[in-house]
Amino acid sequence: MLSTKLSVAPSVSPLAAALLGFCFALAGCSSKPIDPTGTWSPNKIYSEARDESRSGAYDKAVSLFEKLEGRAAGTPLAQQAQLEKAYAQYKGGEQAQAIATLNRFIKLHPSSPALDYALYLKGLVNFNDNLGLFGNFIRQDLAERDQKAAKESFESFKELVTRFPDSRYSADAILRMGYTVNSLAQSEVHVARYYYSRGAYVAAINRAQTAIAEYRNVPALEEATYIVYKSYDALGMTQLRDDTRRVIEKTYPQSEYLIKGFRKAASPWYKLW
Repeated sequence: MLSTKLSVAPSVSPLAAALLGFCFALAGCSSKPIDPTGTWSPNKIYSEARDESRSGAYDKAVSLFEKLEGRAAGTPLAQQAQLEKAYAQYKGGEQAQAIATLNRFIKLHPSSPALDYALYLKGLVNFNDNLGLFGNFIRQDLAERDQKAAKESFESFKELVTRFPDSRYSADAILRMGYTVNSLAQSEVHVARYYYSRGAYVAAINRAQTAIAEYRNVPALEEATYIVYKSYDALGMTQLRDDTRRVIEKTYPQSEYLIKGFRKAASPWYKLW
């Protein structure tokens, strides 16, 4: 007859259990990452963040600026950190995050002496989001892009120029407003040209006239007027066609559209700058 023998585990004393738990707690604490900025002063964090931004390490710069916002809360340095974080986000290709940061700054600090810069940077982020970064220098049709960013860019620049006409950023904002308006007008002209190419001449006239009515003194309106002229011609509306031609000849005496038609060579958008 086989006999079985049960082994009983030795009991653990309360003191040993407490020591064991303490050891586990120490092991858990040692596994937590150590924040190297924990002993840094706000000025040191700011200096390191700017160095990272200058070197193109925008993700690291953003992280440091965020730490500085919390560490120096309620001080001008925290406001500076917020603005420079927005710039680093913009340069790092995070346009949406940059806009959110700037909106927060504008809301929290409406009397800040740097408010003009915040408005300028917000306009710049949307401007480049709409037009593409200038460093690329590639040919592209702005009218085919989403115009929401262009409109928001224009509004930011307009607020800057209206509220801070003597700001160091106003002159550049005015230039960018001009090209933004032409982009918006060109968007309408692009649609009008599409309608014309599809034989929808009434729709082409309506869209081109929308551009003419809403915008002033921008290059895109020359083509808009030409589309109206060609559409009236296609519809056999000779009186309106001839009237429109006279408008072109008077307003654009050197117009190449009357010579080359839609084959008129358009300059790349960046040459307008």
